[in-house]
Amino acid sequence: MAKVFIVQEMPNHDIAVAMKFGEMTVLLPSNTQIAFSTIPTVRTLRRKLREYKDGDYLLLTGDPVAIGLACSIAAFYNSGRYTALKWDRRERLYIPVKIDITENGERDE
Repeated sequence: MAKVFIVQEMPNHDIAVAMKFGEMTVLLPSNTQIAFSTIPTVRTLRRKLREYKDGDYLLLTGDPVAIGLACSIAAFYNSGRYTALKWDRRERLYIPVKIDITENGERDE
């Protein structure tokens, strides 16, 4: 079964519509402070994203630094690839966006 990794818990943010993509897993609690030291956050994300694979998703919520770290770590463990869930306000749904930082997929010529 696919997993949806929620980067940072957002207590007042309704993400129920993302449940259709898979089992939900919170990576960081809402009170995580990243500004003072990234090392504990990197350790937590590496441990929780170690099994990230194609077919899983990142739900990009929370601190922008946490989001950047989660994307970087997921790509590290999955050969440069991850899929983000992007919120479409007009349609009120999440759209999967596949990202390949190695450029082994489609190329802009």
